[in-house]
Amino acid sequence: MLMTILALVVSASIDSTTLCIGDQTDMRLTATCQENEKVIFPTLEKELIPGVEIVGKSEIESKKLGDGRVQYNQSVTITSFTDSLFYINPLAFVTGEDTVLSNSLSLNVVQPFEVDSTDIAITDIKNVYRAPIWWWGILRWILLAIVLAGASVGAYYLYLFIQKRRRVNTADDTIIEEVILRPADEVALEKLDAISESMLWTRGEVKEYHTQLTDVVREYISRRFDVSSTEKTSDTTLREIRPLLVQYPDLYAQLHSMLTLADYVKFAKFIPSEMENEQSLRSAYHFVRTTAIKDEADNAKA
Repeated sequence: MLMTILALVVSASIDSTTLCIGDQTDMRLTATCQENEKVIFPTLEKELIPGVEIVGKSEIESKKLGDGRVQYNQSVTITSFTDSLFYINPLAFVTGEDTVLSNSLSLNVVQPFEVDSTDIAITDIKNVYRAPIWWWGILRWILLAIVLAGASVGAYYLYLFIQKRRRVNTADDTIIEEVILRPADEVALEKLDAISESMLWTRGEVKEYHTQLTDVVREYISRRFDVSSTEKTSDTTLREIRPLLVQYPDLYAQLHSMLTLADYVKFAKFIPSEMENEQSLRSAYHFVRTTAIKDEADNAKA
């Protein structure tokens, strides 16, 4: 549906009108007008509407259509963590003294898993207590002493390090010191072994378990594929690593399931089954072992 006033035509659309909680989709805004017209797009902040958040938005791009007309486009990435059907009112575009409204939109956000709320204990909000002032004064002096002691020790060891490097560099036979990093897969597998032994999910620490598990996988991806994953969302990580796993479609599918399940646990309070918890650990092991860089001896045997 397009709303038209004079020569300005505007529209709004959503790539996916049905969305799982925590997933993202793009809302696309389009305005077509004469080249000599100036169009002001809707001002969008952190929330599109209550319950629908704006993750990011692109710059407004233009494309000439011929016959003196030009089309302006903008993509707005949105997400929601509320299971509901949202109605998005028409958005206002301004040109000159006229305001043109786009079509309205709807977004259906669904919860793909059944959340077990029986274990969630509801307690009263506790009052805020202020620590006695004299404790704060003592604490400040203790912290200051710790900082000064740490700085002194650090300066001492820095001095020793500089002197050692100076002696090495000025010796007749110069010794080149190298810091050899352990292989990324070796470090990751060692951490996965520790997580496997702790079996946090069996003690009810499901969120901590999935957080530790995905942190290990993200650190491994950052070192192995040079894809900075530790500070990015799961969707961004999966989008950037997908071209690097073209030859491993099953491996990518397992990684997608593991990261998605972890997001549901951390953000939607989803409680997975024991089989799902164990499968995430197996998927992490399989991902690291399959994508690990083989040394020349291994390649020769292959």
